[in-house]
Amino acid sequence: MAESFGTDAQRYDQARPGYPDALVMQIIAGSPGPDLLDVGCGTGIAARQFRAAGCAVLGVEPDARMADFARARGLQVEVATFEAWQPAGRTFDAVIAAQSWHWIDPVAGAVKAAQVLRPDGRLAIFGHVFEPPVEVAEPFAAAYRRVVPDSPFGDLPARRPLDSYQAGYAWIADKIRETEQFNDPQQWRFDWEKSYTRDQWLALLPTTGGLTQLPPDRTADILDAVGTAVDALGGRFTMRYTTLATTAVRTPAP
Repeated sequence: MAESFGTDAQRYDQARPGYPDALVMQIIAGSPGPDLLDVGCGTGIAARQFRAAGCAVLGVEPDARMADFARARGLQVEVATFEAWQPAGRTFDAVIAAQSWHWIDPVAGAVKAAQVLRPDGRLAIFGHVFEPPVEVAEPFAAAYRRVVPDSPFGDLPARRPLDSYQAGYAWIADKIRETEQFNDPQQWRFDWEKSYTRDQWLALLPTTGGLTQLPPDRTADILDAVGTAVDALGGRFTMRYTTLATTAVRTPAP
């Protein structure tokens, strides 16, 4: 599934939201310099934000289609999984992972991040929690269970509490601690909202993990059900987003 998001890289880039400016600036302010490595950079959504804020960004991305899209927008990207990527002696002031760390071995990834970070460099792992209103979430869950009855995603509740995501980021912090190469990790939280029209939401849904590998007819069936639900809300709704981050500073080598 990790390499299924490049099926329609342009749709992914256009539909997926960016990251809070406050998060970007807090990472930059807490890093010793502007050289940044973006792990699992995808189409470069986060990388372009950091570049616009003055960083020199190198991306690592396992999907060549996503990497090509990012390169076409002026980013430097090397195709590899983070675990297999060869830094060739290069070091960075910050290592970020935006919506990508769950595809990486959490301990091996943290160890490798420590290897390529300069003293006092910052590791920042972050992503969005976005649960649409129950009037949209429930029809999606029902349609998904009907269309894909054998999928493990079908057993998940339509809406998951924020606490469950926060527990995941706390678990990431524990894995960083296990490396004994970072100061004690911090947990950051940013709350914000975004309004979606029916078309905008139906453009985003096929870029999510539960749908990227479905045949077009099954995807269309699910999107029809969700579209009807959004229509019942007047054709648009407001999404409450929470962006969570686990971040830690590299301790100087002894």
